[in-house]
Amino acid sequence: MKNGIRFVLRLALIAAVALSGAARTQAAGAAPPKGTYDGIYPQHQPYGKGVGAMPGRVVWTHDPASVKWDGKGYWWKLEHFNEKAIQKMTDDGIAALAGASDAKSGWQRLFSAHNKTRGKSGGYKAGQKIAVKANINGAGAYGDDQKGETGESYTNPVLLKTLLVSLVRDAGAAPADITVYDTGRIFPDYMRRLCGTGILRGVKFSYRDVGGANDAAADRRAPVVWSQRVDGARCFFPKCVTEADYLINLANLKGHDYGITLCAKNHFGSFVNTNRMRAPQEAGLHKYLTQNRMNAYTVLVDLMGSYQLGEKTVLCMLDAIISPAQNTVPVTGENSRWTMAPFNGDYTASLFFSQDQVAIDSVGADLLASEPMVARHNYAMRDNPYVENYLHEAGLAANAPSGAVYRNGNGKRIKNLGVHEHWNNATDKKYGRNLGKSEGIELIYLGAAKQ
Repeated sequence: MKNGIRFVLRLALIAAVALSGAARTQAAGAAPPKGTYDGIYPQHQPYGKGVGAMPGRVVWTHDPASVKWDGKGYWWKLEHFNEKAIQKMTDDGIAALAGASDAKSGWQRLFSAHNKTRGKSGGYKAGQKIAVKANINGAGAYGDDQKGETGESYTNPVLLKTLLVSLVRDAGAAPADITVYDTGRIFPDYMRRLCGTGILRGVKFSYRDVGGANDAAADRRAPVVWSQRVDGARCFFPKCVTEADYLINLANLKGHDYGITLCAKNHFGSFVNTNRMRAPQEAGLHKYLTQNRMNAYTVLVDLMGSYQLGEKTVLCMLDAIISPAQNTVPVTGENSRWTMAPFNGDYTASLFFSQDQVAIDSVGADLLASEPMVARHNYAMRDNPYVENYLHEAGLAANAPSGAVYRNGNGKRIKNLGVHEHWNNATDKKYGRNLGKSEGIELIYLGAAKQ
């Protein structure tokens, strides 16, 4: 009986995908009528419940003046970015996410809301440790070169600096209590210098410095426990994570060989095993990312719900300063300028903030799936609705479509990770709470005109 129900649901999904595709590609390729849904994912009611100081809220700050790159050469050169503009985008995002007037009060509201979910009271306290998970996948991905001279995408160095400045200046964290990490990659020398001087002197970096002072060494007391059997090397969380009181997930908005990479997959750099450069492959995890089907168990929900990762996460961010269509090719102007409004042929020049890790990835998935440039350059994303399987599993984690029983890695069954839904259409970009509903995502856009 159970298999029969799943078969019917599968047919319904296929039909819904076909209908959504038809709505987007009407006769002669005409655009659908204005105001109608035009996504590749089937629409549905909100799955799960919004979390955070403002439940389900995702804040989007956008300033075209933050990027000055002509699309040639290395994208990451510091002169390509307006630090003052990015600092304002960061500060405004923190404040708006908390419903506060400034970043200082915003941070305290975010920490207080997060602590409340853990049965604690108050905001950030001096001496508490914060781990920042950056996405350094494209920097030194194929060796130990610390010059960073690669054209691939990774965390924007200027953005990382502005986030750290906000943590020190506004949240009240001491630089020595902050560790930026990525267990399997190399932080370029220039990035560590940029983010370790002035008021940031003392900030630590933890990465693939095997046997060195900056090594993201495994905590053998903290193995990663999957909710289902995963054949591969045993994995452990690094000490910089297990010793942290809080975690900030600073992910990228970009296309990927598996379709998309957002906050959930950013944690493929949050564990260690016998292969320090290819830990996820050694653990046998990639087959659990997307299987060209829905209702499938995924390790991403285990990471999102982990007692060491998701449960410690006070803030999720998407670095969308420059958002390329792919992850393993050099970033160029051609594969990173977006055509949809409000970008209109320019760089995305944006940041996204949320305390709801499901909501922020849902918004990221809608953006990537709706951008023509991404579809043109990324075959894995093109008309592929199955990349959102992990979002269905996450939104419905307490009663997952796959039938998997997700636990937090410490024996506790996961009840709610956040809310998943899709916007009404790519023009209006409105979600449930924007439309006056009591549940769903609330997308707040803070834009700035190009100077």
